[in-house]
Amino acid sequence: MTEKDETNKARTTRPSTQEFKDFMGAHWAPHEDVEVTRIAAAPYAAERRARLSARFPGERIVVPAGDLKTRANDTDYRFRPSSDFTYLTGLGIDHEPGAILVFEPREGSDEGHDVTLYLVPPAQPGDEGFYSDPAAGEFWIGRRPGLAEFAAMTGIATEALKDLPKGLPLTNQPAQAVREALAEARFVKDEYEIQQLRDAVNATIAGFERVIPELPRAVAHKRGERVIEATFDGHAREEGNAVGYETIAAAGPHATTLHWITNTGQVHEGDLLLLDAGVEVESLYTADITRTFPISGQYTATQRRVYEIVLEAADAALEVARPGARFLDVHLAAMEVIEQRLTEWGIAPAQEDPESKLYRRWMVHGTSHHLGLDVHDCAEAKRELYLEGVLEPGMVFTIEPGLYFQEGDLVAPEELRGIGVRIEDDILVTADGAENLSAALPRDPDEVEAWMARLAR
Repeated sequence: MTEKDETNKARTTRPSTQEFKDFMGAHWAPHEDVEVTRIAAAPYAAERRARLSARFPGERIVVPAGDLKTRANDTDYRFRPSSDFTYLTGLGIDHEPGAILVFEPREGSDEGHDVTLYLVPPAQPGDEGFYSDPAAGEFWIGRRPGLAEFAAMTGIATEALKDLPKGLPLTNQPAQAVREALAEARFVKDEYEIQQLRDAVNATIAGFERVIPELPRAVAHKRGERVIEATFDGHAREEGNAVGYETIAAAGPHATTLHWITNTGQVHEGDLLLLDAGVEVESLYTADITRTFPISGQYTATQRRVYEIVLEAADAALEVARPGARFLDVHLAAMEVIEQRLTEWGIAPAQEDPESKLYRRWMVHGTSHHLGLDVHDCAEAKRELYLEGVLEPGMVFTIEPGLYFQEGDLVAPEELRGIGVRIEDDILVTADGAENLSAALPRDPDEVEAWMARLAR
């Protein structure tokens, strides 16, 4: 612990004599040069910075990476930079606690900014912080890039954080107007972002494939949902940075709870498993996919009927997802199918006001959200540009209708109570339509059953 850290003096045992300091500072082999090449995201991030600069002429813009978040006392959560910071710098996994990106208006001009990345330089051998500073000392955190290395990686001028100009507003987020502008800029993904999302989707599909052989172990375990969660989450750490959000591994009636992330339940033959999960790759782009599997390997007749309604709704939504359509149209297409099929089944009750949409009791969430650096990307954008915005090539979003008949729902037919189904895919708008990025993961119920049989041990 650092000697400056007052909370840990009770545990400090390190000698403080000058002899010890001299000894710790000497006799270290010189660092081998770290080979630093421009990161793949750098040219794209430069274009994003230029667009943001043009949006706010003559105004200073401050975008912090964020700080380490304390988990308990002197232990921190694993660091993830803010998505806006990553978007503008290209720096992903593990970079860089405390960093601040500053756009300074050029003197004598209303156009353009000088952009500087302010960082905490690593404490290297010869610096006392090398062994005494757990946040920046390389004895604690290993070899880290320095200022020149970050400049080479990003193409951005760098300075030490201690030289940050006085009077800057130091908050954990940029100003609201900047956050809104960045959210709107992030609607349309560039070539680099689309490839990162493809990689995230492919890694997620591989994670789903690792879950199926573990179903017998999950059934045998007292907390089988945790077996499923741990299988997918371990895969996400092996193949990417982590999961993009807390995995939903919901078996049986838990599948009717929309954000079931406790994952403490048992897994029983005959029930459904709703797995909603996504791998976040090292660039911090994430997938978001849901499939609902029969744990025994085959859907019952009732389960299949519910599943096929949800699949039809998803297909209807995908059909209208094309340039020129409104984002809201995707949702409305899915809801039209849900309403029609539940009415035909005799489940949706009669209503006096058509706007009441009583069938939404069993599908209360929206059908889609944008996807990118955040699982719910672009959330700071204005409603008229998000929900009512027009689809453009390069937009990536989910389509995820569902039906959820909770156990205590006395309106639902008894045979449906405890059944929850969601099907979620990641969709890229193209020049002439849309591409289902996650189409390689089976959706048709017959194909799901065959896929499970192939993967079963």
